Amino acid sequence: MKSIELEKVQLALDGFVGTACYIHLETTQGAYVNRPTGAFIRNAQVQIERAQIRGSDPYRVGLKITLGWIYAEGLNVYDLDEHGRLLLEGHDEDGKLQVALHLSHQPL
Repeated sequence: MKSIELEKVQLALDGFVGTACYIHLETTQGAYVNRPTGAFIRNAQVQIERAQIRGSDPYRVGLKITLGWIYAEGLNVYDLDEHGRLLLEGHDEDGKLQVALHLSHQPL
């Protein structure tokens, strides 16, 4: 994974707009200081109407879907793999995963 490059990630996000895709969204306890919480969703099929990345390290991504929004904050690295999956993650200063947002045209 490499540091987020805003223009490259936005271009990759644009490739999912107007299509049905699969999403993986995960937060870990590290995403919330002194709070034992987390969230996990995998292989939820969504129709993305709009996708935007904003901020400056760490970044946030908003996905407008048919019935609302999906939002991930604290992202600082990405990869666009050989299968066309966009992998966005946020790691703390120790390299521990705090948030993951993965998009794919095939089930993850």
